[in-house]
Amino acid sequence: MNILLVATAFNSLTQRLYVELSDHGHRVEVVLAAHGSDPIRAAARASQPALVVAPMLKSALPEDVWREHTCLIVHPGPPGDRGPSALDWAIHEHAPRWGVTVLQAEAAMDAGAIWAAEPFSVPPVGKSDLYRGEYADAAVSAVLTAVQRFTEGTHKPLPQTDPSVTVVWRNAFRQELRRIDWHRDDTHTVLQKLRAADSHPGVLDELLGREVFLHGGHPEDQLRGHPGELLAKRAGAVCRATSDGAVWIPELRPRKNSGDPAPFRRPATSVLAAFTGSDTPDLPEKHLPFDVPANRRTWTDIRYRQHGDVGFLSFSFPGGAMSTRQCRRLLAAYRFALSRPSRVLVLGGTRDFFSNGIHLNVIEAAPDPGRESWANLSAMDDLVEAILLTSDRLVVAALCGNAAAGGAMLALAADEVWCRTGTVLNPHYRRMGLYGSEYWTYTLPLRVGPEQTERLTNDALPVSAAQAERLGLVDRLVPASPQDFAAETRRLAYEIAADPGLPSRLAAKADAHAAKEHARSLASCRNAELARMHAIFFDPHSPYHALRSAFVRKAPSVSPFPLTETLARG
Repeated sequence: MNILLVATAFNSLTQRLYVELSDHGHRVEVVLAAHGSDPIRAAARASQPALVVAPMLKSALPEDVWREHTCLIVHPGPPGDRGPSALDWAIHEHAPRWGVTVLQAEAAMDAGAIWAAEPFSVPPVGKSDLYRGEYADAAVSAVLTAVQRFTEGTHKPLPQTDPSVTVVWRNAFRQELRRIDWHRDDTHTVLQKLRAADSHPGVLDELLGREVFLHGGHPEDQLRGHPGELLAKRAGAVCRATSDGAVWIPELRPRKNSGDPAPFRRPATSVLAAFTGSDTPDLPEKHLPFDVPANRRTWTDIRYRQHGDVGFLSFSFPGGAMSTRQCRRLLAAYRFALSRPSRVLVLGGTRDFFSNGIHLNVIEAAPDPGRESWANLSAMDDLVEAILLTSDRLVVAALCGNAAAGGAMLALAADEVWCRTGTVLNPHYRRMGLYGSEYWTYTLPLRVGPEQTERLTNDALPVSAAQAERLGLVDRLVPASPQDFAAETRRLAYEIAADPGLPSRLAAKADAHAAKEHARSLASCRNAELARMHAIFFDPHSPYHALRSAFVRKAPSVSPFPLTETLARG
């Protein structure tokens, strides 16, 4: 069946539905609504879809489109919920469970007949994490059910006037509801407000006399101070006192009228440094060891723990982006992990993104973006090289969430790649105008062969976990919820560590690596990749610079690869 996806942006949920519907045998095309209604009308006329699905839409579908075609809207609320801020309200109201509803488009917002609905649990995480995790899983399930019902042709959608549906209108969750009263709000309240605003729109606040949006929130168990006071910094984040404790805030976004020429999200200390002209010298740096005790309730983006013969190096960077400093710190943590006596080493966060490669926001804010791009990529390459050269233990990349560009290639450096079944991979760089590095010319052909390598990198399309396994990008699928993924990964890692055949496998790994090096050295791959990237980074007219700036500043895309021309699969 021909399905047209209409979305404001080709975001994580749109990509997830694109690959899932394609895997189910449908021909799927995508059109973005960011440029008004005319492209939607044109795409509908050209593709003549049997069904239109809108996974994430901030504007109304054109009336002539939804009258001519069956159009299904994915709403992030349970049946009867209406309004534009459903997930924000779910977190704000401490809902233990929430829902997603697939309803038919009509003139009134969220009032159409219900084709399918799916409940999901709401763990204590940020809105963006919830959106890409439990919500996305439920949305995919609900959409697949609705599509199946539409295909069968016998299902009658439930009107919202049915007595079984309780209609609740929730207004937009505005900044006055998000405002933090640092003198009165306790840590739990502050965290709820921060989590409900992450990653969009953030909580509007004031720091150092400037208006900023706060992004991300994590509890702190030891530091205390006067409510609202900045207490410390750690790895780019700042710690701020609440009425009864403190919270860590990893990122800030200056308000557009704040005087900061880079009004987009980036590490908190970077934004404060732009305000003060120094790297917040008055805040003490509260370092933590990589193997911080498990009972500490504090924030760190990198943590190592070991159970028996298995080491776990977890990392979680906002948005999956890895700056030069983050790459270097993760490399130091990796070397620390190698100093520990493990037989299996598992890499990856317990939830959400694995990695999306270099940090475009930090690069865009740098005095010399080309030079910072080069430093960031070199640091990523150093990390990937260290993983590729590890021969004394089995290295597993465990992907609970999505990975893209250099982050996808980072995973391929491991001996095995494990993916949660809801993961989406984007193993390419083309849409950012880049050739790429991270040794992809070495690892990608080894896994999928030269023909698939060319297709993946040139088509620049997302890949589902199931398709990635079929191609050889992924070695194991892990059918677990986001909350259960870490426990299931631990269980699988313990099984491998206990396998009596592991020593022979490690010996074979060392021999195989030597043979590969003889055929084509790692150094030659890196040098060839970096030569291409150097030419891109230091050419002020290369498309990368305009594409990066548009992406970071959320400006209309200037990509030479329009979605309506390239995103068709079936």
